[in-house]
Amino acid sequence: MTSDISIIIPTLNEQHNLAALKHVAEQVTEIIVVDGGSSDATVNTAEELGFPVFEKKGPGGRGAQLNLGAAQARSDNLLFLHCDTRLPADFPEAILSCLATLGVALGAFSLTVDQKGWALNTITRWANIRSRILQLPYGDQAFFIRKDTFERSGGFPEVPIMEDFMMVKKIKRFGRVKTLPQTVVTSARRWQKLGPFRTTCVNQLMVLGYYLGVPSERLAAFYRNRK
Repeated sequence: MTSDISIIIPTLNEQHNLAALKHVAEQVTEIIVVDGGSSDATVNTAEELGFPVFEKKGPGGRGAQLNLGAAQARSDNLLFLHCDTRLPADFPEAILSCLATLGVALGAFSLTVDQKGWALNTITRWANIRSRILQLPYGDQAFFIRKDTFERSGGFPEVPIMEDFMMVKKIKRFGRVKTLPQTVVTSARRWQKLGPFRTTCVNQLMVLGYYLGVPSERLAAFYRNRK
């Protein structure tokens, strides 16, 4: 039995992460893949798995990919999932229960990573505290939202970077942002190149730049140069 949830996955060279989502597809209405111009076999792999695939290249960043996927969705509830993030076993029930809660506009899961160690454990612990207290989860925590609320909000900002941060900030006008105790497991790869704490410092500088009014194009260039 499937749940009334459409999962939207933005991809860019993710062929090796797609197969793990096959069992997830059996639990929801659909998985929609929106590709940003992969040079590997991502598109072919998604099609072989039976996932509808749309392509969104050019300006707008990941926000444009997510908006395109949401526009194609057939369900009343949307889940925006990074391809390298694994959902908890009871995710359909958790999502539907959360979105049925009065006053909740958007939900996300708590965060864990697929590698252990005191540095990453510390970072994810503080990320979960931030997410709950400030109502400020990030995209790797798997956002979910009712489609009508998503449409009324105008969707994700189509900017080069920080579309998830900006989305949460504006969605608070429509209700609370709730972080569930159930955890997603995301890949540690984005912390590996610079190391956990240097990566975290870069991320915090991005947030500071946002509050100081630095244009998103400059923030994206800074992020690319540091990564």
